[in-house]
Amino acid sequence: MSEDTHASDESDETRVDGGTDGAEAEPLEPQPIEPAAPEEFGLVQAWWGDGKGKTTAALGMGFRAAGHGYRVHMLQFLKGGTASVEDVRGEYNAVAQFPGFSYENSGHYGWHRLPDGSDDERHEANARAGFERAEKLVEAADEADLSGPLALDGPPEDGCHMLILDEILYALGRGLVSAGELIELIEAKPEDLELVLTGGHDVVPVVPELFLNFN
Repeated sequence: MSEDTHASDESDETRVDGGTDGAEAEPLEPQPIEPAAPEEFGLVQAWWGDGKGKTTAALGMGFRAAGHGYRVHMLQFLKGGTASVEDVRGEYNAVAQFPGFSYENSGHYGWHRLPDGSDDERHEANARAGFERAEKLVEAADEADLSGPLALDGPPEDGCHMLILDEILYALGRGLVSAGELIELIEAKPEDLELVLTGGHDVVPVVPELFLNFN
């Protein structure tokens, strides 16, 4: 009985150690992040719907890409901080820890069309300015050589391998950006640029018009 119990304990310990042969799992050592170029970028990804996790998914892809040494930039639409949300958004602090991952915000405090003291006209002006900024970033990426590494400390105007337009589909759903404009932006992107779009509780009727154009 005691031997059987001992054997069972060893089996449990082996599973905890992570191997059936009794070998202990080796911890992974972080490596220095050096500039690199992705081999299979170029998709247009859209994360939209009523549930949580759209920005989180985009950030996860951005963190992983930055960890591989790819140049990533995130442009947020509409979002700011409020007393009911965050005075400083947590993702900004996280992004700042990654070389090669930069961000900017085209919104201001509050959310468009919410009774939190936000100014809708200011939101609309900022969304327009944000879209013009997105056009410039896509143009800059088109002029860059995305087949090779990019400087991790360079400005996004020097190009990026992944461009995240966070909450742009909210701006689309609220009429601050038109479907035609967004389609033109997608068509203008260079082949190797990974373009990530998020947001959009109200964008469902527009999605077929957007993405059936890109089969």
